[in-house]
Amino acid sequence: MPSISSRGKNVPMSPFRKLVPFADKAKEAGKHVYHLNIGQPDIETPLYALKQVRENQLKVLAYSPAVGQLSYRKKLVEYYRKFDISLTPDDIIVTTGGSEAIQFAMLSCFDIGDEVIVPEPFYANYNGFAQIGSLNIRPITCDIEDGFALPPVEAFEAVITDKTRGVFITNPNNPTGCFYSREDLTQLGRLCKAYDLFLFVDEVYREFCYDGKEFYSALRLEGLEDHVIVVDSISKRYSACGARIGALVTRNQGVLEAATRYAKLRLSPPGLAQILAEATLDMDDSYLGQVTEAYDRRRQVVYNRLQAMPGVVSYLPGGAFYCFAKFPLRSAEHFCQWLLESFEHEGATVMLSPGEGFYATPGLGRDEVRIAYILNEQDLEKAMDCLEVALETYKAVEAAMEATPAS
Repeated sequence: MPSISSRGKNVPMSPFRKLVPFADKAKEAGKHVYHLNIGQPDIETPLYALKQVRENQLKVLAYSPAVGQLSYRKKLVEYYRKFDISLTPDDIIVTTGGSEAIQFAMLSCFDIGDEVIVPEPFYANYNGFAQIGSLNIRPITCDIEDGFALPPVEAFEAVITDKTRGVFITNPNNPTGCFYSREDLTQLGRLCKAYDLFLFVDEVYREFCYDGKEFYSALRLEGLEDHVIVVDSISKRYSACGARIGALVTRNQGVLEAATRYAKLRLSPPGLAQILAEATLDMDDSYLGQVTEAYDRRRQVVYNRLQAMPGVVSYLPGGAFYCFAKFPLRSAEHFCQWLLESFEHEGATVMLSPGEGFYATPGLGRDEVRIAYILNEQDLEKAMDCLEVALETYKAVEAAMEATPAS
């Protein structure tokens, strides 16, 4: 039998998907599973946008232009203007989700063996996309004790080599919820200009900033027009994860030309989903305001509950809808699997993402998890009830494992 490629064998498993078979079995056994493992909000997709798809009178669902419908890109230009970002439709390539924008950016900017600097923990799929493109991630480790704030720019400078081609961040951050300020971005921008590097910024959570924090886009950095590449998506902003509409945004003409060639290879971004995405931009800001307020309340629920759990280390995230937590145990991955296989509280359990998969440095994150606060407050309270009881119960499980001689 022919064998698959080494790339296929070694591509990393998604930490927020890898335990799905265990969750499915838990549900088959009659347990209710509170999904805090993945950023799939329970907030409804805007009815107005769904209605534009349902009532559309298309007779042929044809290919769109490879870079996306011009009408949608024009509306995106107006949307970005709200953030004091000046663009033209030609600066935007509509992609099949933010994931494709990441792939297009990496494939357009890196050759085999090149390096990209990424603060860790980071969005786990960056690892997979980097491997597909045969480039190497050089991690800069952030610390949960200070809410995963960016290290000093000198830490980035220290790992630059002749193979380094860029810096990649997410702002606000997935998986940590850390918010990066204008000063943070300015410092990174100066570094990228000094060393002639790309600055990739995943900005899909830009609306979700808390405690009066004001989002500052990397696209506003002066003198970095040829350095900055932004990844965007409607998935989280409008709770439309299944639409798979994202964007690659840059003023670098060489990158745009290369990414357009990749876009033409896959012919077209999703047609019906572009109709939905365009409709979201016809809405006023009240939907996003209400959604941000809802996530803020959920953030407080999770933070307050984690703070009350003995031995748990966490922090109050400044943006997005995630946080990391450090648990008093040896293996978060075993704990997360045990939650689904062997634990229940009042007929329910909770699904989390093991932290190790969000790091590039081996061994880090083994006692950490990512929590996505994407459920309503009542369900979050019940999920936290499950987690609190589980952590106490797991002490005996871990003690028994340690007492069992290795075979």
